[in-house]
Amino acid sequence: MADMTEKLRNIALIGHGGSGKTTLAEVLLFNAGVTKRLGSVDEGNAVMDFEPEELKRRSSISSAFHQFEWKKTKINLIDTPGDQNFFSDTRMCMQAADGALVVIDAVDGVKVQSEQAWEFAEEFNLPVMIYINKVDRERADFFRAFEDAKNIFDPKPILLQLPIGKEDEFKGVVDLLSMKAITYADGKASVGDIPADLKETADSEREALVENIAEADDALVEKYLEGEELSESDLYGALQKGVLNRTFAPVICGAALKQIAVDTLYELFVEAMPAPSQRGPKAGYEPGTETEISRAPDPNEPFSALVFKTIADPYSGRLTVFKIFSGTLAGDGTFYNPNRDAKERYSQLLQLTGKEQKQISDAGTGDIVAVAKLKETKTGDTLCDPNNRIELKSAAPLTGTVSYAIVPKSQGDEDKIFSSLSKLMEEDSALTLERNDETRETLLTGMGQVHIETVVERLKRKYNVEVTLTLPKVPYKETIKKAVSVQGRHKKQSGGHGQYGDCWVQFEPLPRGSGFQFEDKIVGGVIPKTYIPAVEKGIAEACQKGVLAGFPCIDFKAVLYDGSYHSVDSSEMAFKIAGSLAYKKAAEQAEPTLLEPVMEMEVTTPEEFMGDVMGDLNGRRGRVLGMEGKGKNQVVKANVPMSEVLSYAPDLRSMTGGRGIFSMKFSHYDEVPAQLQQKIIEAAKAEEE
Repeated sequence: MADMTEKLRNIALIGHGGSGKTTLAEVLLFNAGVTKRLGSVDEGNAVMDFEPEELKRRSSISSAFHQFEWKKTKINLIDTPGDQNFFSDTRMCMQAADGALVVIDAVDGVKVQSEQAWEFAEEFNLPVMIYINKVDRERADFFRAFEDAKNIFDPKPILLQLPIGKEDEFKGVVDLLSMKAITYADGKASVGDIPADLKETADSEREALVENIAEADDALVEKYLEGEELSESDLYGALQKGVLNRTFAPVICGAALKQIAVDTLYELFVEAMPAPSQRGPKAGYEPGTETEISRAPDPNEPFSALVFKTIADPYSGRLTVFKIFSGTLAGDGTFYNPNRDAKERYSQLLQLTGKEQKQISDAGTGDIVAVAKLKETKTGDTLCDPNNRIELKSAAPLTGTVSYAIVPKSQGDEDKIFSSLSKLMEEDSALTLERNDETRETLLTGMGQVHIETVVERLKRKYNVEVTLTLPKVPYKETIKKAVSVQGRHKKQSGGHGQYGDCWVQFEPLPRGSGFQFEDKIVGGVIPKTYIPAVEKGIAEACQKGVLAGFPCIDFKAVLYDGSYHSVDSSEMAFKIAGSLAYKKAAEQAEPTLLEPVMEMEVTTPEEFMGDVMGDLNGRRGRVLGMEGKGKNQVVKANVPMSEVLSYAPDLRSMTGGRGIFSMKFSHYDEVPAQLQQKIIEAAKAEEE
């Protein structure tokens, strides 16, 4: 098994949507003889894009897995989505990779999603290489894309290849390691001498490459400085070292669709990307404690694995996909899940090959495998040896930025919605579903509008449930602005047992975020102790429906300081009513006002759209808190009222040509400007009627 771990590479294909990751994966699989025909994203027959929603959109919405062999080395490919809407899946699945290939479009250069994917690679300390794709396209510019990458990315990108020809005349590459030209005709490669017009450039770039690579290996630097010629195997050795230590990121180029220079990747995967055994131990905890422990990537260590994806397969039920970080696994057996304190049994071990699964007899350290029908296990959980327990560290899913209220199209489908969405949420950890008691709405939150729309399509296709999406209601609140003292008196003494409760309460405003506070200042027993909690309860219940528009009233203090009682007619109920009467009277006298939720936003946008984004945020009553540069982008931090950003995602997309991204979370409540209050109050009253 040790040998197997050395002969394994787990490579994630990452980068912005439309850069050609899936096409590249299809060509790699086809040329390695794994698939019998070359799948195409445009024709809807790609092996790696098979969900109906992917075929409809012609882009990946979920990571897919496949493998091939090259030079007796097994290469696991993880083809990840490049669309912002499905980036949480990309990030979770990158935990299973030991290296990442960043695919950049030679026409578009580095887009914001490429930068975000690069940040994920940095977060997981993944070695990276860059593949500049579509060099054959009109307006493609390999060198501009390379400069782009150099200005933005760290570790620094270094050139391994130069393109021969440009746009539709692109026909091959100069390999700076072997100093040979590789040209292609009908997908077939032939090796020859470097064209005369490229010789000078190739010589100077080779010089720069040797200097860059030598940086990763001190012995090589000495050899180089003493004027010795470095062999190709010397360079490959130092190249792998530099990639593994993230000293640099090698850059190569090609045109996946025309199968030009894709084959050079095989060699680089094997020679420059690390095996799982080279990636160092995986950190974790002793279950139930904060004590840090780890597992070395070694087949002789106890078994441990991290679940990074769950697939709800209509035929084989739920598939749990995990990477083995240590030890080995037999074709059937049990393992322990420390996150759920549960033993799980599995009857077969599966390897994912696109939409199919293949049964395998065993798996070792570094392998990516799946099992079906586990009862308790979810994405992010650890599976381990029951006698050697560890809880591995997992990345958390990204937090959603867009919420919609969902309503079933058919009456009585509420329960069905919840059960069906729960199944989709097992598969998609970036989705959240919650019931907002204040607005009485069910809110579905995801990474963007397209994400939510895709979920609705899957809901209909997989579970035959149809829903309508609407923008959520804003959970306004009310508060008071001045202190008042009032009497709440409830007296009913006609016929039968009477009711009597009398209290004097001072109401005063509190700072934002204080909530409701109650203070008992009764002395001398003017109200018996047993009735005091009833006054508090009466106020607490009454303030759930404010006097302006029926929104809950918050951030005030009620001080009970006087009152009276009747030895026969007083009761808890009478004092509860007295408390609620006191609240209603006070709320009207104490300058009631409306509060609105304010969101803390971070908007990342290329420099050129900065003015538009800032102007737009100001137009939404936003308050800009600051800005900072990040690569060639700017990050704007601002507080903006929730009512102004309910449909911000499509607006930002059109403002920035799809290159802006944002995140937001609740910050605090703030007073609604006077000129807007009346509109909100009227709308709330109209809805009530």
